[in-house]
Amino acid sequence: MAAPSETERLLGRGPGYGTTESPAVAEEEELRRRLKYFFMSPCDKYRARGRRPVKLGLQLAKILLVTVQLILFGLSNQMVVTFKEENTIAFKHLFLKDYVDGADDTYAVYTQRDLYDRMFYAMEKYLAIPNETVGRYAYVRGESGGNQSALMLCQQYYRKGRIDPANDTFNIDPKIVTDCLGVDPEDPQPLPPELDRSYKNFTLKFHKLINVTIQFKLKAINIQTIINNEIPDCYTFTITITFDNKAHSGRVKIRLDNRADIKECKDPSVFGRGDNSFRLFFDVVVILVCSLSFILCARSIIRGVMLQHEFSQFFQRRYNQSVCLSDRMEFLNGWYILLVISDVLTVLGTIMKIGIESKNFASYDVCSILLGTSTLLVWVGVIRYLTFFQKYNILIVTLRVALPNVIRFCCCVAVIYLGYCFCGWIVLGPYHVKFRSLSMVSECLFSLINGDDMFVTFAEMQQNSYLVWLFSQIYLYTFISLFIYMVLSLFIALITGSYETIKHQCEGETPVSQLHAYIAQCKDSPKSGKYRRDSASSCSVFCCCERAPLQDNALLVN
Repeated sequence: MAAPSETERLLGRGPGYGTTESPAVAEEEELRRRLKYFFMSPCDKYRARGRRPVKLGLQLAKILLVTVQLILFGLSNQMVVTFKEENTIAFKHLFLKDYVDGADDTYAVYTQRDLYDRMFYAMEKYLAIPNETVGRYAYVRGESGGNQSALMLCQQYYRKGRIDPANDTFNIDPKIVTDCLGVDPEDPQPLPPELDRSYKNFTLKFHKLINVTIQFKLKAINIQTIINNEIPDCYTFTITITFDNKAHSGRVKIRLDNRADIKECKDPSVFGRGDNSFRLFFDVVVILVCSLSFILCARSIIRGVMLQHEFSQFFQRRYNQSVCLSDRMEFLNGWYILLVISDVLTVLGTIMKIGIESKNFASYDVCSILLGTSTLLVWVGVIRYLTFFQKYNILIVTLRVALPNVIRFCCCVAVIYLGYCFCGWIVLGPYHVKFRSLSMVSECLFSLINGDDMFVTFAEMQQNSYLVWLFSQIYLYTFISLFIYMVLSLFIALITGSYETIKHQCEGETPVSQLHAYIAQCKDSPKSGKYRRDSASSCSVFCCCERAPLQDNALLVN
């Protein structure tokens, strides 16, 4: 019996045509539609189901909120940093005799008399603070019930030390001994320095002296925060003046360190100023928006993983083939992971910001890192939506394609770079100020790669040793020639090559992966109505309700 023609099969009443598809074909078509919908742009998803791009709108709102929050915190943090820096400069001019701005590296003494003079000068100025300083400072008394004084003058020295350069002999016990003297300002006003000179009997053991420290605390209030409608902060400055003689080189370096502790003032009263309820409300809104963004992005990631697992199982069962790793990674959206990380950092930073403004925390640096990093990731996450436009997408694809080769190239170059770092540090360190430490060597070499300070690096090389000077010339010329003319050129060539490859692919026939070739077999357009949910589905908290009419043969798409 002859087989029926194609026309007879189409017009007949067989089970293959005109009535319903086989379960396997229907399952495969449904899976293709779900895959195609998963990789659609927000606009196409709106055309397919009538859902508005909620995550896109939420991300744009989050960018605005997070940026405004960062600016407000930055202005507040700027006043904190400025107040601390200006007080540190004031303390240096108050307590360091003959101090000049910018002379921190060269400020030192070379005689015993000058050391005593600088030491007693700092203590006299401390006792005269209420009568001399322009700023309003208050002493911090010693611990109640303890023997800690307001000011501690301490010297550290070796327990036993005898050095005789004439006979080339020495006898040193390296155990360190600390000898301290406490000084307290009188209450209510300190005694004039000429009436209280007990600290001037403090004798230094120069032959075995390591360092001398003067440590005390002062209180101050930063009232300039009223400008930003903030309650002024109360500061406790811990000032430490160090006379460093550990090198025993005849040069005693002097430095002043200032550490600020911030706490809430007692019974603050600012006339005509309100509270920080608006800032608190704004921070709560940021937390809620970021939490909602976290839930939506995490849900999308979970759905992508579930769809990938379902597709892999179906492909294995139907075609007896496994899906390659690159196709499986297509389901794991890196932009959503980026946004999830930014949401977590924003929530943590905002909670810490609320604690700082309520004076429960003072970790401005940690909060700045959290908020700054989260804002960076939020703005970078916008690139995802630019990839739906062809002109912008080619740039993003170029970076993605070139990244593996760039990482491998950088790993190879890092070996050479570290070799130059170690070599320059050990050979040129004693003769060049830019090679004194490994971090300074790395900074100097990186600047040379970018063409910065080339002549200065050559000119500052000391010529005490002709052999080392000759080595430095060979070292610098080979490094600059190798990294500028070869390494940078190859680095740029890698990115340029990837861009040209992507550009030619866009102009010609683009290679399609196994996954996208499978999806391309689905010819249903977003406006076909076959992507809409069944009428039994209801509106969820995170999804918009469909407004388009439902069809009887609609498919359920996760």
